[in-house]
Amino acid sequence: MSMYPQELGTIPAETVRVARAACPKGTLAMRLRDALGELYQDEHFAALYPVEGQPAYAPWRLALVTVLQYAENLTDRQAANAVRERIDWKYSLGLELTDPGFDFSLLSEFRTRLVDEDAETLLLDRLLEVCKQRGWLKAGGKQRTDSTHVLARVRSLSNLECVGETLRAALDDLAALAPEWLVQQISPDWFERYSHRVENYRLPKAENQRTALAQQIGADGLHLLQALESPHAPDTLKDQASVRLLRQVWQRYYALSSGKAKWRAGPQASESEGIIRSPYDQEAQTGKKREMTWLGYKAHLTETCVAVGAEDATPQLIVQVETTLGSAARRGGDSPHSRGPRPARPAARRPGRGYRLR
Repeated sequence: MSMYPQELGTIPAETVRVARAACPKGTLAMRLRDALGELYQDEHFAALYPVEGQPAYAPWRLALVTVLQYAENLTDRQAANAVRERIDWKYSLGLELTDPGFDFSLLSEFRTRLVDEDAETLLLDRLLEVCKQRGWLKAGGKQRTDSTHVLARVRSLSNLECVGETLRAALDDLAALAPEWLVQQISPDWFERYSHRVENYRLPKAENQRTALAQQIGADGLHLLQALESPHAPDTLKDQASVRLLRQVWQRYYALSSGKAKWRAGPQASESEGIIRSPYDQEAQTGKKREMTWLGYKAHLTETCVAVGAEDATPQLIVQVETTLGSAARRGGDSPHSRGPRPARPAARRPGRGYRLR
């Protein structure tokens, strides 16, 4: 999909007339176009697209829709419907009233393109550049940082669910890569234990039965790891990500000695950092802030401070966004006395993952 930069153009006269009649005081979308009309242009995104291929939908419009979507907390489908149905959004995007919009999947493709090209901060950087040009953002001012939670798009598993799902995920990968070798390493009862997702409602209720199951899963996982270390195992299997994760989880959740895996009911209290709660996103960490606990990440937002009684009514602007593990704290961030706007840095998150900011 290629992109050839085009001029922003003017808002169609009929769109202006109808939008002003329907919303005489304007809306956020309309004020955004009036105040920052050329905030995003196709040329800002030229490096993200190849020079050949099917023409892409105007990236400046996708960028603006992404901003409006976040401001109104809309899903991709709801945002695409707003482009097709709402007059003020057509005004902001410079579209004819009869424009049918675009398929909602273009929004996720656009975000993925930003992440893949390490351009996550492009939208924020461009906004800060325009704000500097208009005198809304100046060096030497005060700023403050606070954090909020970002939920990982995975379930937080119990200790027993975590080890069971970790082993099941490794078996799925090995079955796809070396099915004949795997069949020789396991017994028929493995299919009954690991053919379905390990979920709490399927697990035994009695504590002694749960402990026995944990011991069985530990023995199975250790047997598989030992088989992978044998000289007859395919070399390509040992370095699989799911196999490396299996080793790491077993070291945390079991006491490994004398060729046996003894269940210890999860990681020890001294191992609070880096605890894996799901094999499907091992970077997601348990975070805690005051009375709130969650599984995922932590977003640190830095904004400028407006002095009380200041004559120039400059807006408060977010100048930096940083994402860390949920258990990590950002040093020196909560003080409102750090000086000068700092450049935004890319979020420390895995490409392709989806997160919800609450």
